[in-house]
Amino acid sequence: MYRYVYLCFMNLIRFFTFILMMISANSFYSQNKATQEVIAETSKLKKAVDTKNESAEADSYYNIGETFYNNGNFPKSEEYFIKSKNIYEKLNDKQNLEKVTRKLAQSQENQNKLKEAVSNYETASNVNYSKKSKALNSNDASRLSSPSVSQKAEAIQNNINISEKENNKEDLAASYSQMADVNIENKNIPKAEENLNNAYRISKDQAPQQALAINQKLTDFYVENKNFDKAIEAKKLVLKEDFVKDNSQKKVEQIQELAEIYIKKNDPKEAIILLKKAYDIALNKGHTLEAQKSVKKLDSLYSISENTAASVNLYRDFLGKLPDLVSKDRSLVDNKILEDTEQRISQLEKEKKLKDELIRKKNIFNYSLIGALLILSVLIFFIFRTLNKVQIKNKKIALQSLRREMNPHFIFNSLNSVNQFISTNNELEANQYLTKFSKLMRGVMENSAEDFIPFQQELDLLQNYLALEKTRFADKFDYEIFVDENLNQQNLLIPGMLVQPFLENAIWHGLRYRTEKGFLKLSFKKENQYLKITIEDNGIGIEESKKQKTIHQKNREGRGMKNTLERIRLLNDLYKKNIFCAIKDSENGVLVEIIMII
Repeated sequence: MYRYVYLCFMNLIRFFTFILMMISANSFYSQNKATQEVIAETSKLKKAVDTKNESAEADSYYNIGETFYNNGNFPKSEEYFIKSKNIYEKLNDKQNLEKVTRKLAQSQENQNKLKEAVSNYETASNVNYSKKSKALNSNDASRLSSPSVSQKAEAIQNNINISEKENNKEDLAASYSQMADVNIENKNIPKAEENLNNAYRISKDQAPQQALAINQKLTDFYVENKNFDKAIEAKKLVLKEDFVKDNSQKKVEQIQELAEIYIKKNDPKEAIILLKKAYDIALNKGHTLEAQKSVKKLDSLYSISENTAASVNLYRDFLGKLPDLVSKDRSLVDNKILEDTEQRISQLEKEKKLKDELIRKKNIFNYSLIGALLILSVLIFFIFRTLNKVQIKNKKIALQSLRREMNPHFIFNSLNSVNQFISTNNELEANQYLTKFSKLMRGVMENSAEDFIPFQQELDLLQNYLALEKTRFADKFDYEIFVDENLNQQNLLIPGMLVQPFLENAIWHGLRYRTEKGFLKLSFKKENQYLKITIEDNGIGIEESKKQKTIHQKNREGRGMKNTLERIRLLNDLYKKNIFCAIKDSENGVLVEIIMII
């Protein structure tokens, strides 16, 4: 009968608790400090993600993890510390990486994940940002991995010395607690008690959650050694602390722990008094789960004493007060808010991953496009460079071809002149003419491979050419060559045989038609950075010469001058010499001016 009533009440309690939790989850309540901290950091996290501030993002993850850690939720703290650690590693932020990796190791150690904890303590040590932190983490890795109790004690003592020197109370309290474990292992009960008391004393002011854990460890230690009075004394001591008195939930939990000690001491009467007190506080302050826990413990005590009526009345009372209890229970809403907040964080992370993936794909496309454009640009560059080289080569071939052309009429007449000297038994004149002619031909052929030749060589070729023509037309003209003394004849380079066609035109189409002896003047002058070449004759002039030409002569002159002008165009195109040529009638004949940069 008792069991049946008990099960009925328990099912009703579970049902009403679930319904009321769903109703209250939609109501507004003020959150506890931990919930407020998580919500605030979540807002900062969203801002950090939106602004792509990875450092602030890592900070928010760390702060959320630390909030869970300080409230004893080590699995959640581990989750957020890992997220923070990954970002700090990416940013190569050694200071924060060292800090978060140590916290991650401590969180894993509290979950008894010793292998992972050792690995992260070693990682924190290897970051090597701070020598003192390096030593702390190295000692903790040795403490967890060493099989020797003495080595563990040595590592812990080293950390106690460092923490005392740095006044790091959190690590100092943890080290004293760890030393107590070693003392227990060595069965040194007085020393274990001393170290646990030291740990509690150090942590209670600045780390209440740590102090509660140490107090629980101390009371468990007393209970295991059947020292129930000291266990009760230690638990009553913690109930007097402000951080317990000011926190009704913690107060209820500690009263329940104290009741548990009385149960183990075989004093159910005192345990029932304490559990009723815990139940009343839970009802008044709205702690549903703590009230339910008290009911269960009281029920078990009533069951031992076979007080079924008291048990039924207790459940009836609890069921009747349950709606009001749930309506006042902030923790239910806080848990729901935390759950919603974590969903927001998860959604933020998904959105970030999606954005990163879109950016990555966009970057891949952009880089691929840029790469393709670069390849195309390089290809076009090489094509144009190859075409340009081909064009330059073709122009140089054309120049070379034009340089090698010499008036065949001049060569034919020169040979006829030699033949005439021989036929008239004028062997000396023939030899002299032939020597000059061969020298001219050799000079033309030797310089035909170069676009520019030394000025002196060009001057020698022109002098030789005029001397030959003078020999043939001795009664037709005299000539003069003037060279400006300001010209640097040693270093000056000019196009070879560029002037010769104009001298040929002056002699063949101007001077040789005169009835009286004419005059040809060739001058080279320096004008600033230019070389000015002037060819002046007092022949019959351009217009009169055109009238007297045969059809063959007209065609020949057209090709000769066309080739010379084409050669000037090619030289300007290839070497940017800006060669300028002007041909015009003067008062006494024809004036040719050639100007080029030197």
